[in-house]
Amino acid sequence: MKILVTPRSITTRPLDDVPELDPLRARGWTLVAGPAGRLPTADELAALLPGVDGWVCGVEKVSAQTLASADRLKVIARNGVGADAIDTDAAAARGIEIALARGANANGVAELAVALMLSALRDIPATDAALHGGDWRRRLGSELADCNVGIVGYGAIGRIVSRLVRAFGARVFAYDPIADVSSDGAEAVSLAQLFAQSDIVTLHSPKPKSGHPLVDSALLESMPRGGVLVNTARSALVDTGAALDALRSGRLSAYAVDAFDQEPPVLDELLRHPRTIMTAHLGGYTDSSTRRATEQAVANVISRLTA
Repeated sequence: MKILVTPRSITTRPLDDVPELDPLRARGWTLVAGPAGRLPTADELAALLPGVDGWVCGVEKVSAQTLASADRLKVIARNGVGADAIDTDAAAARGIEIALARGANANGVAELAVALMLSALRDIPATDAALHGGDWRRRLGSELADCNVGIVGYGAIGRIVSRLVRAFGARVFAYDPIADVSSDGAEAVSLAQLFAQSDIVTLHSPKPKSGHPLVDSALLESMPRGGVLVNTARSALVDTGAALDALRSGRLSAYAVDAFDQEPPVLDELLRHPRTIMTAHLGGYTDSSTRRATEQAVANVISRLTA
């Protein structure tokens, strides 16, 4: 068997130095590394995929054109929870299974979401930048204990966020059309109720099947003035124009985002706004999260190729 390994979090080191890949080596399977520490281009993937049986894949775009080079591929094992970057119809047409590392990065993403909330409430990024520039500035902050926190999407990540912010003393509202919310300490509400009652809204859901943003101007305008929107999930969840208008009007005091259409992102007006806080897709980029995600992806490759 020949296994392609392309996630940036893995290829920053030689593959021989990644112990989570040992179960593949123990079977005598050949490991093929993508470019070190960066996303492979479409041309690079086209050159790497022929003869590959399994693929441990990151956030790289997997198009129908890319899959046309996959003459033996049976499984794409993501080291994460989403398959947004994969043309799932093209994969299915070629008989390629897609396996996800569900829950592997939940702690890391949840902790970052809370860190972004605190950064917004206490104006940490702007204060740090001012002090580095030789200026002394202070902005009256808010405490998480005085906030209502709305969690959109109550899966593994949302539940950890709920537990963390409740430990600070926050009241939690949650919306999820599928998951049981009320059994876990949060108050189940509709999406409209959540935005209308929450000082902070944090997003942990897939993008709508309709293709339209979940968070639009109507929802943002219903929030208490000076609210905070945190997006560690997907850029497509938020209407960027509506978020920019909300920042300009003061309806939002901060937009904190760790998810972008492309990496690095194009800095549009929303991302350039002084009240936008950006992190470089750091949610699941921790030692523990990357280890768990790699272990699950490897286990998924093995289970599919040995079935």
